[in-house]
Amino acid sequence: MINKIFYFMEHKLDSSTIADLGGKGKVLVFLHGFCENKEIWTAFTLPLQSEYRVVLLDLPGHGQHSVSGQDYSIDDNADFVREALDFLQIDTCVLIGHSMGGYTAMAFAEKYPAYLLGVVLFHSSALPDTQEKKEGRDKTIEFIRKQGVEKFMETFVAPLFYEGNRNSQQAAIQQLTTIGKNVAPEAITGTLKAMRDRPDRTQVLSEVDFPFLFIAGKQDQAVTLAQVLQQCHLPKISHTLFLADTGHMGMFERPQETLSAIRNFASTV
Repeated sequence: MINKIFYFMEHKLDSSTIADLGGKGKVLVFLHGFCENKEIWTAFTLPLQSEYRVVLLDLPGHGQHSVSGQDYSIDDNADFVREALDFLQIDTCVLIGHSMGGYTAMAFAEKYPAYLLGVVLFHSSALPDTQEKKEGRDKTIEFIRKQGVEKFMETFVAPLFYEGNRNSQQAAIQQLTTIGKNVAPEAITGTLKAMRDRPDRTQVLSEVDFPFLFIAGKQDQAVTLAQVLQQCHLPKISHTLFLADTGHMGMFERPQETLSAIRNFASTV
């Protein structure tokens, strides 16, 4: 018990890092992406709360979840999710992971499959970074060290949206930019290294028995449609949603379609 309490204290596993929004039935756990926090899901998940128990988490280094030091890994994120589920006395759930949250969901699926009824890879992937992507992350780390987080966030968010949606999504772009500017520099650089160094988990897709839902934007430049097509046939049970005129932020760009897909997926698992 002492070790568990220390873990909670070290990782600030409390009401500030967990939003247990109540509801009954199956548990849906939402994991945010890089430079985001649990707040990105608040409005999106409101319609689900009459049918499901909805839980939102701040992953290490993001939102209210401060972490000392610069040692981050996607596997550590998965361990935190398990501790959070145990803390909330949740035995099984559906994990919905956006981008980095999906990388975390894949690590969780590999380490703790007994908890899972299903996984939603929301603009995410089981593939590792390509060499080009790794080099890009290293350049971003160097940029942040020299120019700072504010400069980085001023240009990071808008390209995540499909170009044709950016004018109508200015409020979301501003919200995400503000959230990102509040992430500590060491958390951003540590998380970039963690994403860069994560392993290939495509084998996990075919090994586990629970179903997957892949949500992909056809204009997503961060996790491309081609990458999703490489892996969406691997699970034993696989659902897909391919969104036209959509980039990396379907919860903002296509809220009704993505919400409906998650609701329908959760009802089948």
